[in-house]
Amino acid sequence: MTEPLLTELLDLGLEAARRAGALLRDGRPDDLAVAKTKSSPIDVVTEMDIAAEKLITGFLAEHRPQDGFLGEEGASSPGTSGVRWVIDPLDGTVNYLYGLPTWAVSIAAERDGETVVGVVEAPMRGETYRAVLGGGAFVGERRLAARPSPELDQALVGTGFGYVQSRRAHQADVAQRVIPRVRDIRRGGSAAIDLCDVAAGRLDAYYERGLNPWDLAAGALIAREAGALTGGRPGEPESGELTLAASPGVFAPLQELLEELGAWHD
Repeated sequence: MTEPLLTELLDLGLEAARRAGALLRDGRPDDLAVAKTKSSPIDVVTEMDIAAEKLITGFLAEHRPQDGFLGEEGASSPGTSGVRWVIDPLDGTVNYLYGLPTWAVSIAAERDGETVVGVVEAPMRGETYRAVLGGGAFVGERRLAARPSPELDQALVGTGFGYVQSRRAHQADVAQRVIPRVRDIRRGGSAAIDLCDVAAGRLDAYYERGLNPWDLAAGALIAREAGALTGGRPGEPESGELTLAASPGVFAPLQELLEELGAWHD
């Protein structure tokens, strides 16, 4: 990576994620409660989600005041520099609320609409994932590589479920029909970490319907830079309709199966 702008964006993303991760890890109150809900009563936001997003956007705006923002907890501005930060200050909020360790800070930088930098900070794992477009993916100083592709029936697949009842019911039906066709299914509760686990070879594949840009931007870049393929329905990029990341030999057969099962609709 030689381009000064990308170096700057990566360094700022890493520092913002580190600070937010430390706040979330060390500042979690014992009486943490739900601050508000979003799509349903079980789709929650805590005071710590809000505090972490304010920390991230404040830090980035201080260093790059002309950049835009898109954040899960409401940060939204177009900016004038051509750079936009896509931020999930706490991916895996329900895990965090219950004291489970699978949660992360996800920060991506887009340049002219293309994701060029991704950082996922997983404090309870002690891991920081990062990638720059064309520069590979890393956790710490270790370069990441997607797992060699098994046959689909030997693939370990991650997934997730939305918080709207009708969507969850269909997602459960799809998962029930996927299980006999793969080695097993895992449900971690953080899309950003699931995508990084594909990058790290801890999962052969991950799919989910209903993700937002802040859920997938950083993790999808990290997965691609580790050699995984990402997409949605056949011929389409990953999106809220369907996001799929997998080692190359698993991607096509799993995508075909998910299309057959209607994983892209409620």
